[in-house]
This record gives sequence, structure tokens and C-alpha cells, in this order.
Amino acid sequence: MTINRRDLALSTLAVSALALSTPALAASADEDAVAKKVEAFRLAQIAADPKALGALCWDALSYSHSSGKVEDKATFIANATEGKSKFLSIEYKDPTIKVVGPVAIVRFHWIAEQEMAADGKKVPTNLHILMNWLKQGDDWKLLSRAATKL
Repeated sequence: MTINRRDLALSTLAVSALALSTPALAASADEDAVAKKVEAFRLAQIAADPKALGALCWDALSYSHSSGKVEDKATFIANATEGKSKFLSIEYKDPTIKVVGPVAIVRFHWIAEQEMAADGKKVPTNLHILMNWLKQGDDWKLLSRAATKL
């Protein structure tokens, strides 16, 4: 078999193009994986599911509310699932996901409505959310969350 310069140049070009496209494909796969985790988190909040929330969060979670109150993982899960209020709806509008190495920065506009158990009062919330997700192996978990009132 004879290899000429043209064949060598074409094969080198093909390998180079593949090498350059691989990080983009990996980032896209990571972004898709994070998007699935973010949606699973939203559904777990609506369901007030302590097991699902616990599986999605790092043990060192820092969960900050728009009031400035900061909770650790155990406190967040207890407060989110104790039944003092029930989410009627939660929408994560216009999400953006940026993966930087093993970290994903997620931002979105939160629009929700809760019903208070004590009096049935419905309370709307309109927030901007920043989440930081950290990859461990092939799994993404929520490391921190901050909220700002809009």
C-alpha cells in the first residue's frame, strides 16, 4: 500500500477536526445531563420529595433564599418537605447552562405559586436563580443555589 502526501494530509486534517470537535460534544452532553438534573430538581420541589431532593444535592449544599436565609442540605430538605406550604406550580423560564470543567453554572427566571397550609393563601414568587452544579464521576449534584427577588 502506498501513502502519498495528499492521503496523509487528508487523514491528518480529519483527525484534527475530530479532536477539535470532541470537547464541544462533551460540553453538549454535560449541558444535557445538567438540564435533566435541573428538571428533576424542579419536579422534586413540586412533589416535596425528600428522597429525590437528597439524591440531587451535595452533602455540603448551600441553599440561599431571596430573603437572605441560608440553609444546609438537611435544613433545606426538611423545610422544603415539611408541608407548611405546597407548590401549585414552579416554572424555570429562560434557563442557561454553562459548563466549565466539572462545574455547571445554571441561571433562570423562577415563577411559582405556593399555597400556605395554615390559611390556604396563595403566594406568588418571581425570582432570579443561580445554581452551581458539581460533577462527581458521571453524576451532577447541586452544590449551591442563590435567589434574588425581581
